[in-house]
Amino acid sequence: MNMKRILAPALCVLATASIAEVAPRNYYGNIAKRLGDMLPRYHVLQQPMNDETSRRAWTNLVTFYDFDHSVFLKSDLDRLAEHETTIDDELRRADPTFGFTVYNLYVVRLHERVDFATNLLTRGGWEFNSNETYRIRRKDAPWPATRADAEEHWRKRIKNEVLVARVNHDLDKSTNALDVATDLIKKYRQYVTVLTEPDEEAVLQHYLSAVCRAYDPHTDYMSPASKEDFDMEMNLSLCGVGAVLSMDDGALKIVEIMPGGPIDVDGRIKEGDKIIGVQQGDGEMEDVMWQPMKKSIKKIRGPKGTRVTLQIVPRSDPSGATKKLIELVRDEIKLEDQAATGHVERVTFEGVTRKLGYVYLPGFYGTMDKKPTDPGFRSCSLDVAKYLADFNAEGVQGLVLDLRGDGGGSLREAVMLSALFVQSGPVVQIRDLRSVGCLPIPPGNPIAFRKPMVVLTDRASASASEIVAGHLKDTGRALVLGDNRTHGKGTVQTVMGMGPDKYGSMKITTARFYRIDGRSTQVEGVEADVHLPSLLDSLDIGEDKLTYALPFSRIQPADYRLSWNMHKYVNQLRARSYDRTRNDERFVRHVANVNGMKEISDREEVSLEYAARKAQMAKDRELRELDDEEKEDDDGEDAAKKRRRKRNEPKKDDVVLDEAYKVLSDLIRATNGEEVPEVRGWWF
Repeated sequence: MNMKRILAPALCVLATASIAEVAPRNYYGNIAKRLGDMLPRYHVLQQPMNDETSRRAWTNLVTFYDFDHSVFLKSDLDRLAEHETTIDDELRRADPTFGFTVYNLYVVRLHERVDFATNLLTRGGWEFNSNETYRIRRKDAPWPATRADAEEHWRKRIKNEVLVARVNHDLDKSTNALDVATDLIKKYRQYVTVLTEPDEEAVLQHYLSAVCRAYDPHTDYMSPASKEDFDMEMNLSLCGVGAVLSMDDGALKIVEIMPGGPIDVDGRIKEGDKIIGVQQGDGEMEDVMWQPMKKSIKKIRGPKGTRVTLQIVPRSDPSGATKKLIELVRDEIKLEDQAATGHVERVTFEGVTRKLGYVYLPGFYGTMDKKPTDPGFRSCSLDVAKYLADFNAEGVQGLVLDLRGDGGGSLREAVMLSALFVQSGPVVQIRDLRSVGCLPIPPGNPIAFRKPMVVLTDRASASASEIVAGHLKDTGRALVLGDNRTHGKGTVQTVMGMGPDKYGSMKITTARFYRIDGRSTQVEGVEADVHLPSLLDSLDIGEDKLTYALPFSRIQPADYRLSWNMHKYVNQLRARSYDRTRNDERFVRHVANVNGMKEISDREEVSLEYAARKAQMAKDRELRELDDEEKEDDDGEDAAKKRRRKRNEPKKDDVVLDEAYKVLSDLIRATNGEEVPEVRGWWF
């Protein structure tokens, strides 16, 4: 008798009938009413909250929970539609219950779907010899009319996942036993646990954020916990034990240990160990197995200097029989993986070896509530300035400023970063509810780096990244290389408190960015002078793809002048790069990958027939770039340690960066290595 077949149903039963509903706390109505009052008053659109904003909020909320139209039924949507034009009125009445109604219904339906899927997995008996197809892009698909229609979609979804696992197993020529059903049941159990955490604060945040995003995609409600995370991101620090965690079979698995944190210093806990219990100070040990991940992490975090005891299952005992208690003292953790990094690269090109500086900036972080002389103060512009000083001392001849993937951050830091390269003048124009103004670099500013430079961007470079890239381009200080254009986020958000701390905050769009030439970065972004496509260039991403994004607009140009004339070199450098890359086997292969990834991302349906799918997946594998940093070394070094070891080393097989160095070398030769001239006087 197959014992696995007998035991598996016990794993997948989710007890739908016993699901407890989540209800708003008694003061949530005050938060809802306050948000409804603040949005029309402070948002840059000055748009009243009415039936149209209510419809948008309704759509945002429903699609937040069920983005691929696979959980709710059409009848559910018909019932929820009674509130489609009443959300604005409900907020005025201080009534937030609709957000909880949608969430509770979603939880019930998700349990039904996953119950069906996991029970289907226990039965097995899959055949992959028919001409069936599975629709993988469903955001525009109609919601299932009946439960049977929903289950038919989930049958194909599960069949697709089983087929993918089998094909991957065969393509890898793996000799390991394949137990797809058990793996997928475990996956869906964790999936439900993560998506249905009974957290009233999170439910309120999702609801009020849906209302906020009826105005634009960057306006949000932030719960107290989210505001805490936001502040930590800007300050690059948190207080805790120094670990990156993920959920694994109900426990908190330690994915990465942060250098210098309490766990790292203590040395007894290893990556791969699992946390199953947390004791704060002299309190009771609390079981965190299958508990909401956010709540468990909040228990582990805490004030600097306080004690926390973790109950650990070592990675060396997969049975879970061994448990140990480890007491730690919480301390401040520096999130250095998000900080600027840099190094000197020796590049040989056309027989000439040059020293070139490289700086990678993943985000515009900056401490907002401290002075530069205060302990713990962080500033990305000051961090970059230190690298530039080192580069000057080493005699580098040019700079690559890499802003790929940089989603922005502090506006103050964007101006300060530009001031490292341009002597004075306006950096960005801002149009708010009252006027248009400029954020300038003051006269007499000492330039930190005067050599030729290029800026690398991609479709994920947004906001502050676009301000810097656009400013350096418009002033003729640097050439922009990378994807056709950047993300296109040209709006300013202000964080406003909503009353007592437990009310949370609102991040609201209060103004728009404009380049000094009068063009908004909104939607259009910043175009590259030399097109060096990344994989993102082929994907359906960008501000123009976001729901209810504000449109592009123009204002009068600011009074500015060039700091250097890089523009005159663009055509010749673009032509040289094009001639070089079209004959470069590595770059040609990279462009083929870009085009291939676009084909994959645009795919609407996939075959559920084994031979056809295997051929397709084998072809797709050839198109995907391998990321060496995410693989283990032969000596077993884990990915996290390898990432840390390579933070200041150049990334291998980065054909875009390699070509950027060549374009920079061309620029140095074209300018004869001249430096930015010093200009005296105020430019306005």
